[in-house]
Parts: sequence; structure tokens; C-alpha cells
Amino acid sequence: MKYLPICLLFVLLFMGSADLPAQCPMCRATAESNLANGGTEGQGLNQGILYLLGMPYVLVGTIAFIWWRNRKKEHEMA
Repeated sequence: MKYLPICLLFVLLFMGSADLPAQCPMCRATAESNLANGGTEGQGLNQGILYLLGMPYVLVGTIAFIWWRNRKKEHEMA
């Protein structure tokens, strides 16, 4: 319960963020022209961006799960 204000603060910060372009203008123009000409490199670029975006969340989630599991074992032993 004591972490609830911190969690709410992070949720509000993420909800209030502005829409920002994920690619530099040169990369974006290249990807758009490639997609317009029937290529698939632009799709791969977007998937790579999503992969890089998700990895920190996966790592933090894994560390949190391991910490929670070990803490749970400590409480059962006490």
C-alpha cells in the first residue's frame, strides 16, 4: 500500500507524455519510400524499435519477479 502513490505517479507521467516521432527524419523518409514501393524494410525497422522499447520492461519485470519470489520464500521460512 505504501508504493501506491509512486505507482500512480509513474502511470500519470506515462499518460501525459507527448507523441514523439520514433525515427529520425531521414530514416522515416527512407522507410516510407521503401514501403510505398512495395518493400518490407520499413516494417522491420518498426519491429526493431518495438523490440528495443520492450526489452527494459522485460528485464525489470524479470528482476521484480525474482525478487518477489525470493522474498516470498524468506517469509515462509520465518
